[in-house]
Formats: sequence, C-alpha cells, structure tokens
Amino acid sequence: MTRSPSTQNRAAIAVIDAPSNLGLRPPRPGVEPGVRRMPEALRATGLVERLRAHDAGRVEAPTYSPEPDLRIGFRNGAALHDYSQTLADRLSPLLEGGDFVLVIGGDCSVLLGSGLALKQRGRYGLAFIDAHDDFSFVRDRKRYEGYLTAAGLDLGLATGHGPRALSDLRGQSPYFQPRDVVHLGLVLAEEDKRDYEFEAFEQSGIHSIDAEAIRRDGAAVAGRAARQRLEAMPTRGFWIHLDADVLAERVMPAVDSPNPDGLEFEQLCALLAQLLESPNAVGLELTIFDPDLDPDGRLAQRLSDAVAGAFEDSGRWPSAAGAAAR
Repeated sequence: MTRSPSTQNRAAIAVIDAPSNLGLRPPRPGVEPGVRRMPEALRATGLVERLRAHDAGRVEAPTYSPEPDLRIGFRNGAALHDYSQTLADRLSPLLEGGDFVLVIGGDCSVLLGSGLALKQRGRYGLAFIDAHDDFSFVRDRKRYEGYLTAAGLDLGLATGHGPRALSDLRGQSPYFQPRDVVHLGLVLAEEDKRDYEFEAFEQSGIHSIDAEAIRRDGAAVAGRAARQRLEAMPTRGFWIHLDADVLAERVMPAVDSPNPDGLEFEQLCALLAQLLESPNAVGLELTIFDPDLDPDGRLAQRLSDAVAGAFEDSGRWPSAAGAAAR
C-alpha cells in the first residue's frame, strides 16, 4: 500500500525522547550505560531545529538495575514490560495524527514500544539498520538466564520470539512479521555463528542486505532496493530502526558494541535518505549512541548531521535553511 505523496509530504515531524538504557548490560561493574543521555546529546546539536520538528516530549524510563530478572529471563525484564507499553501509548496519538515520528533513544529495546504502537494500528513493515542481527539467541541460554539483554535481541522479540512478557505485549505478537522486515548493514563474524543461533535468523524469512552488499552495490542502490521491497508489502507503511553501531568503529566508537567493518557516515546518509523518500515511511528511531564515550560532542554532531542530511536529501523534509532560501 502506497500513500499519496502529496499528503505525506505535509506531515510534520514529531520528536519524542525515549532515554531508556534498560536493554543493556553495564559497561563496567557499577557503571550504568550512558545511552540514556542520547536525547540530550542529539538535541544539543540542533537536530530538532534543523528538521523544523515539534517537540512531543519525553518518556522517562524506570530505574536501571544490573541485577538478573529470573522470572522473565532478561535483565530489567519487568521494567521493560511496563516501559514498552508506556512508550507505545505515547507514540499512538502521534501516529494516529499523521505525524512522522522521530524517536531519540535509548537503546535498541525501544523497538518493543514502537512495534507495539504500530501493531495496535495494523500491519507495518520494518527497515532495521544495524550491524548485528539482534535476532539470534545465544546457544547456551541457561548460562545467561536472567541476564539476557533486550537491546541485543530486540528484533527477535519484536518478531515474536522470546518470553511473552516482552514479545507478546497486550496479545499483539508479533509486532512485525518476519517477511515484512528488511535488515540492512549486518556484519557477521565467525564467532557469531559459533556462539549464537544464527541459523534461526537465516531461516526466519527476514530479508538481509549486509554491509558488504551495501559497499559493493552502493548505499543508495541498497536503500532503494529495501524501499521498493517494503513498499511492495501489503502493509500500512513501515518503520525505520537505526542503531549507531552500523557505522564503522573508526568513525563511531561511541557505542556499546563497536563494529570495525561498518559503514561510513556518507553511506548511512545515502541509505537512510532512500528510505525516508518513501511516502510509506511513518517514523524513525535512533538508538545506542553513548554520549559518555563522546566527551567533546563531536560524534553526536556527526551523527546528527548524517540524520538531518538524510531527511534533507530525501526531498520530503527540506532543511530550515533551504526553505528560507526559497
């Protein structure tokens, strides 16, 4: 289903903060993940003003705990169960009102709230931009019982795999059908196949365009292929998930799991612009950037520039500077 471009082009951008770090392990004993400060860091770059977006507020997350949750099996599982529903309830009226929603996370587990909000409206597709598959469970699950992290399994949970307390909120499992998902930017190491049930991802029906293919064919080509696939699906539209670790470690080290073989900022901008160009795109979430690892704010600015540049290059949302010049 394709919307009318003339209608979608008038959509306002609503920015909402989701500063959750509930889905991550502590970076060091006694240290809380700094990704909870991502919204402040990106807002400080002028991103909201550059997009001429309106402020939809903030959804505060429950207190982070490093302790295991043996009942649900995931660290902070009970808190994630509640927070995902609270986030969904805040997103629902924005989506219903026709805004293009920009969620500034937070870790990747905010996808559970976004996915729930969308599924309650109907069937949606997902463009999942991430260096990791975030789908495959560790082979030795008993060893990590209670300590599994939702930020590393958000795509699996969102497609109906894992404990119902997270994967079946309000009886809406799956939030996205695997065949409606396009994964972009995967970088696979040999230890991933050895330690994780990667065959489950390969057999899931999720379409993957990995980082090697993006470099080989060009980011714009890969983005266009993903967009065309998502537009051909019998859905009400699609959501975009962007994990900053899809970028190469040499240009984006401020993430919890740096990726040496990821994309350049220019490639990310071109890829994202193709997806944003689609009239079927209804929202975007930004995740995993950790300001604690970016003391001078330089990396926050580069990430902000890439995102804003993609919006501008898509042609749907001209920059404030560009609009003033016309």
